[in-house]
Amino acid sequence: MELTIVGKKVYAYTAGRPLDPQRPSIVFVHGAANDHSAFLLQSRYFAYHGCNALAVDLPGHGRSGGSPLATIAAIGDWLAAFLDATKIGEAALVGHSMGSLGSLECAARYPTRVSKLALIATSAPMLVGEALLSAAHADAHDAIDMLNIWGHSPSARLGGNTAPGMWMTGANMRLLERAQVGTLYIDLKACNEYRDGPATAAKVKCPVLFVLGSHDMLTPTRGARGLQSTIPDAQTVILEGAGHALMTEQPDAVLDALIDFVVASP
Repeated sequence: MELTIVGKKVYAYTAGRPLDPQRPSIVFVHGAANDHSAFLLQSRYFAYHGCNALAVDLPGHGRSGGSPLATIAAIGDWLAAFLDATKIGEAALVGHSMGSLGSLECAARYPTRVSKLALIATSAPMLVGEALLSAAHADAHDAIDMLNIWGHSPSARLGGNTAPGMWMTGANMRLLERAQVGTLYIDLKACNEYRDGPATAAKVKCPVLFVLGSHDMLTPTRGARGLQSTIPDAQTVILEGAGHALMTEQPDAVLDALIDFVVASP
């Protein structure tokens, strides 16, 4: 579906299903220099199992117009504007990496709009190494290569896709390559400069789920401890052997965790 927010076109994948105000809603928020396709499997499942599922392209990403948002706080505010544009009163937010931080901000700033919050491959702070930042700033392909190496577990880099014939690192490379020039740097810089995670988490009122990969080198499980300690009642699922690209490395396990949380949890 296509919407307009502040005069800019916005795209959200809905699996071809119209929005139904009687159904619960779930919004999926992608990570740095990604787009809605990061959540195709998970969003499609929920769209065909009783929910409004919207995998959004953030501004300047995928099919959405405008420029990438420069701060995590801006992403949080934009997500609330997105809910306004869709006329959805309340939704569960599912965010990956940068999208998890933006979703966290939205849940804290607009508590009546977020029913549940799932944070996938998250960390606070979400520090980015100088080598990666510099390569992204120079628009060098080295940045994409680094993300592919550090963003996947060893088994994923050797193959291991559950879908025969699919190449995880190759597909991720193409996804990053088609991003607008400068997008990766803006996104990584926003993650690196965000320091409000624990304080923001303390304001979250809705149920929270962490889905983390045991072999994640970009956002190691220890990086989520500050958030977890601030949200003592949060659920945590650790996927053994998974890296940062959880939705492609272990898509069914991520989906199962979300089903248990979104559908089964009160």
